[in-house]
Amino acid sequence: MTRRLGSGSLVIATHNAGKLKEISALLEPHGVKCLSAGSLGLPEPAETGTSFVENALLKARAAAEASGLAALADDSGLSVDALNGRPGVYTADWAERQWFEGKPGRDWFMAMGKVEGMLQALGPDAPRGCAFHCVLALAWPDGESAVYEGAARGTLAWPPRGIMGFGYDPVFVPEGGARTFAELDPGEKHRISHRAAAFAKLVAANFGT
Repeated sequence: MTRRLGSGSLVIATHNAGKLKEISALLEPHGVKCLSAGSLGLPEPAETGTSFVENALLKARAAAEASGLAALADDSGLSVDALNGRPGVYTADWAERQWFEGKPGRDWFMAMGKVEGMLQALGPDAPRGCAFHCVLALAWPDGESAVYEGAARGTLAWPPRGIMGFGYDPVFVPEGGARTFAELDPGEKHRISHRAAAFAKLVAANFGT
């Protein structure tokens, strides 16, 4: 029988408050109490993998080993068709900025502008299709792990629109929709996002009958 996650505490291997909030909302109905790696003072491991799966497993295993609890890590990103799948696994790296006022950080508007600039350089007829990908890795302190994957297709909008969500949400319009992820109510986004698709698989495997 495949190992299943029960109710109780689960470490979410992230220091991103927006991602923690979104994951917590998805797991709360199943009696799971989410603790962030940041709140536990766990270090962020270097994401040296070359795929979403490798990075998600790396983060989940590091958090499980350091905390002694089951841990869940998310590695997600935006793949743009016309850019040969970039930024892909390097999605967050495109938002990295230089040290500013003594602190490193991420400038998502800069990252969105970089994507748009590269598309515009391809000409006005460049296709704007893209997809958000999400890999969830669940790991236990004894080394056992499981992986769940999800995706959401869409198109890129410009300029960015909306104040909700995070990352590239303000430029991503889901397939069949007219509003960006950042213009959607969080509950509405949860139902159709790449993370929701991956979570549906995780829930079915761990809490299904």
